[in-house]
Amino acid sequence: MSDIEQIASLHKGQELPLQRDVEVISIPFGKTVTLAEDSVVSVMQAKGSTVSVGFEGRLYLIEGANLDALGLEALPRPTLPEDASDEEIEQFVWDQLRTCFDPEIPVNIVDLGLVYGCRLERLISGERIVTIRMTLTAPGCGMGDVIAADARNKILGAPQISKVHTEIVFDPPWSREMMSDEAKLELGMF
Repeated sequence: MSDIEQIASLHKGQELPLQRDVEVISIPFGKTVTLAEDSVVSVMQAKGSTVSVGFEGRLYLIEGANLDALGLEALPRPTLPEDASDEEIEQFVWDQLRTCFDPEIPVNIVDLGLVYGCRLERLISGERIVTIRMTLTAPGCGMGDVIAADARNKILGAPQISKVHTEIVFDPPWSREMMSDEAKLELGMF
């Protein structure tokens, strides 16, 4: 069990007042909004490096770097050395994608087979742009915006990356065969 999952299991169902204003990602809309200091939220679950909380009948994701807003120890925001190579940056992107979860499924989006590809481009200005090609488990899945926003926020932790584009595609359509063996085991699909 990861540190963040331990935190959530200790506080699951607990109502905690926010210690400060905090930016969160709304579920299922994927929009960044601010919850105000002293708002009382309920801890729902934690996966990867985010905690899901309930507030006024809605769900939100709080990044691990913002756990101090819950009165908990914040997780350090992953980053890279300034002189990181393109290979190190691409590995960073994949590592961050492995901390992103569909809020309804306890398997990261890479092992779930939702990420079809990652492309890193360097502009003439020296800026780097990351493009993620991904899909959803079904065309009507309402979590696409949430997953994309979570991935974008985490990948932008590297100062070498100036923009992240997420492209949601449905060709080829997702199927169980795209899942890693670990994901199938976790979900009991063997």
